[in-house]
Amino acid sequence: MILTIILSLATFAQEPSITLPSALDRVLRDYEKAWTAKDGPALAALFAEDGFVLSSGQPIVRGRAGIAKHYQGQGGPRFLRAVAFFTEGKTGYIIGGYTNQFNAPDVGKFTLTLRNSGARWLIFSDMDNGNARGPN
Repeated sequence: MILTIILSLATFAQEPSITLPSALDRVLRDYEKAWTAKDGPALAALFAEDGFVLSSGQPIVRGRAGIAKHYQGQGGPRFLRAVAFFTEGKTGYIIGGYTNQFNAPDVGKFTLTLRNSGARWLIFSDMDNGNARGPN
């Protein structure tokens, strides 16, 4: 019984959050804002012109126009947190988790690959998937 409880608690353990440099944190906060507003064009503007969306159960979406269309009408409350990041020169990444309620456990995870345009960091690719297992 105790072993079962310990194992079930281990299943829900999350990686600890980290603090991002402000330029990278802006990417996450702008994403949250656009997703919450269900604003496909605003989400697409966060991506590089030749960026990608790689959503679970969906075909690859490429380019800002396709991304805006893909995201149009999607959204709702979204809270993103980072667990790792790296930048070197004009490239980088953020790995993290997301949830739909403030301070709630993650319902999914993401990897954002980034490209620095010179003025700001843009998303080159967004890959995410949920934490719940579906039927095989």
